[in-house]
Amino acid sequence: MITTEQIKQLREETGLSIMQCQKALEQAGGDRTKAIELLKEKGAEIASKKGDRTLGAGVVASYIHAGDTVGAMVEFLCETDFVAKNPEFKAIAKEIAMHIAAMKPETLEELLAQPFIKNGDQTIGDMINSTVQKFGERMGVGHFIRFSIK
Repeated sequence: MITTEQIKQLREETGLSIMQCQKALEQAGGDRTKAIELLKEKGAEIASKKGDRTLGAGVVASYIHAGDTVGAMVEFLCETDFVAKNPEFKAIAKEIAMHIAAMKPETLEELLAQPFIKNGDQTIGDMINSTVQKFGERMGVGHFIRFSIK
């Protein structure tokens, strides 16, 4: 039997809906780790189905590291300005910019494959797929750049 506490904990960890978390836990027989893996797979599946949609909106986010010697900018795109204006969407863009400043990816493919600096259990690509699953829109990184004095 899946408890409300298990669902709540998974929801807090993933940011996904209660219903998605409940279904994943039921499929995983209450195993949180397996449920997270199922949610990642579902996120990738949803993202691939939305792959042909036009990215007509988004934000440009920046991050300047303490000391003002390293910074990054990222163009994080989505389908609608409704999602682009969402504070959670903007926060993901800021997290990606911070990651770029710290990890120095050279290409988009490298960026998407890198483990996220704040959570090594997921890559940047996984994080974006999870965001796609949450908002129901195609998203992606357009351009990015890293600046460094050193």
